Amino acid sequence: MRDITEADFDQEVLKGKGFFLVDFWAPWCGPCQNLMPTLEAALASLQDNITGIKVNIDDSPEVAGQYNVMTIPTLMIFHNGKPVDTLVGSQHTEDDLKDWITKHI
Repeated sequence: MRDITEADFDQEVLKGKGFFLVDFWAPWCGPCQNLMPTLEAALASLQDNITGIKVNIDDSPEVAGQYNVMTIPTLMIFHNGKPVDTLVGSQHTEDDLKDWITKHI
């Protein structure tokens, strides 16, 4: 997963082709930190089909607001620039995340 800024979000995700998983997070968020290794493990086996992106809501508040991100971590899947589905919270297993992702790609 790679971090992108608010300035890059439009070009990378909204104008990008294919599937993107966007993780809205913040460095001070314990649940976000706890979810990260599980999310990275889930994405590792799917990396040919979906690109993982991290958006720090403190650095990119407009993007978070645009998608009504009220709780973090919030995961969103985008396809060809359009939001497809959202998953909120950190209580997900690697298999749960893989199942959620693969039903959309």
